[in-house]
Parts: sequence; structure tokens; C-alpha cells
Amino acid sequence: MGVLSLNDRALVVAHELGARAGELGCEAQRVALASVVDCGVNTPGSLGAGLLLARACMADLGTASLSPGRVGDVPLPYVNVSVSAPVAACMASQYAGWQISIGKYFAMGSGPMRACYGKEPLFDEPLMSRFKEKPGKAVGVLETGKLPDKEVIDWFYDRTEAPPGKLALLVAPTASLAGGVQVVARSVETALHKLHTLEFDISRIVGGYGSAPLPPVAKDDLAAIGRTNDAVLYGGAVTLFATGDDESLEAVTQRLPSSTSSDYVRPFCEGFKQYSYDFYKLDPLLFSPAQVCIQNLTTGRTFVAGSINEDVLIESFFG
Repeated sequence: MGVLSLNDRALVVAHELGARAGELGCEAQRVALASVVDCGVNTPGSLGAGLLLARACMADLGTASLSPGRVGDVPLPYVNVSVSAPVAACMASQYAGWQISIGKYFAMGSGPMRACYGKEPLFDEPLMSRFKEKPGKAVGVLETGKLPDKEVIDWFYDRTEAPPGKLALLVAPTASLAGGVQVVARSVETALHKLHTLEFDISRIVGGYGSAPLPPVAKDDLAAIGRTNDAVLYGGAVTLFATGDDESLEAVTQRLPSSTSSDYVRPFCEGFKQYSYDFYKLDPLLFSPAQVCIQNLTTGRTFVAGSINEDVLIESFFG
């Protein structure tokens, strides 16, 4: 990462998104001394805006791109991510670990502003505590259908301790082009988080590549949450580059795919509804890619588990 903080890196992407807002179907504005970019709340947004959202989420420690693909007989773009520093990019930045609730305002918060806040239990762990930062600026991505007002902006300033004028928030609902891209771009992040849940030493993961289909934009955010989760859980394929012994890598690979969960084999929204739309009642081991490959850079061995479930994708996207 050099001398740049996570937030320094993400701010470069936020500035690009703001400068190109018009061509990307977005709107940049100032709200209570903060820079806010609407990427799909009151604007159409775009796929290009979603790719920049994904880069900002990863603190620009990864790239995001689109490629042609199909689900069944339907042509769909695939969201591809390549991550060079996965613990920092995915766990300290991209993971949507900050649930925002301010009065009637709700959002899922991701991006390196989480490292400024630093109050999530994740940042109390020795490996992750070193990513806490007070860099003099904060950049976050909000997954929500409502733009932040002054009360929300002040709340973020208080918790990130960013100086006035040094807060940038990029906003998109799940049910939007940009919002869908940034969620589906979490294929590598879900694999890292699953490894963390399995108490594997994630510092051994030195790089990652992932791909997952981008579903059609849903009619509302609840339906979109279902489709974007299904894209990764049933359609995501991830390759991780690791170091160390083969035995532990082979064993953990078999536990990584979403198919190891008791809540597998149904579209996400069905399980979500069964549990009264409470994420915490779902089996946490569900949240991982459909197929995982781990390449051991130390020994040259490769381990693979899981498979793409096109039947669930078709039901979720087009049913």
C-alpha cells in the first residue's frame, strides 16, 4: 500500500466518480460539508459507475471489469474482480460490516471509512487492528435507497473523525445498475469472510480473482438483495492464491463453497423470508462463492470444490 492510507486510495476513485458523474448517469453534490455522489437513488446510474463503486469499496486495491457471459440462454454480463491485497481490500474495506441506523435512515456501510470508525469487533483482532486509521479523510459506500441528509452526515463525521469537508459518500440502492455491480463484485470478499468465519489464517491469502453473473435489476431492493446474493452464492467462481502447507488448504477448500451450508439449494429470498428477513438467522456458512479454487504458491498444488448451480440462478433471475 506504500504511504497511502486505504482512505487516500479510495478518495482518488471517489474524485474520478464525482468528476465523471454526468457521463456515468450519476449526480455529485455537496451535503453538509460532505461530497455525496448519487449513483442510483434519484439517477439512472450505470455499469461504469458500479465498477468505480467496487474499486472504491476495495480502496483501489483491486480492479473490477465486465465480460460477456450467459445464464441459461440469456446473455448477461459477468462482474470480474482481481484483488492484490485481499485482507486489506476485502476485510478492512469492502466487507459491508457497518450497519447504519440513524433515526429512520438505514444503510449497509462499506469502504475504508470502516477503518476510520474501527469499532466493529473485526478490528479488535490482532491481524485487523493494524488497518485502523485516522487519515484525515473518510470514504464510504452506502447501500441504500435514500440519500444522506445533514443529520446523517454529522453522524458519520462524529464516528469517523474526518475533518470538515473530508468525507465522501457514494450511494446506490441494491436495485440499480451501479448497486448491483458493486454487490456482485464481492465474490472474493465472500470467500475471505468465509475463511475468517472458519478461523483460517487469512494472512496466508495473498491474492484473489473472482467472477459472478450480474442479474437483471430487480423491481425493489428486497428482490435485488435476493438476486445479487444468488449471483455469488450459486454463480460465483473464485480463485485464491495462498502460501503454506497443502493439508490445511485442501481441508479448508472443501468447506468453502456455499453448498456446504444447511440453507443451500433455494433462491436466497426464500430462505430470507423464512427467517423473517433477518440476516443473522441465516446460516453464516451460506455466504460464500459457489465454486472455489485455491492455488498454493508454495507447493504448486491446486485444490477445487463446489460447482455453479445454474438452475437456482435461472429461477432467481427470471422466475
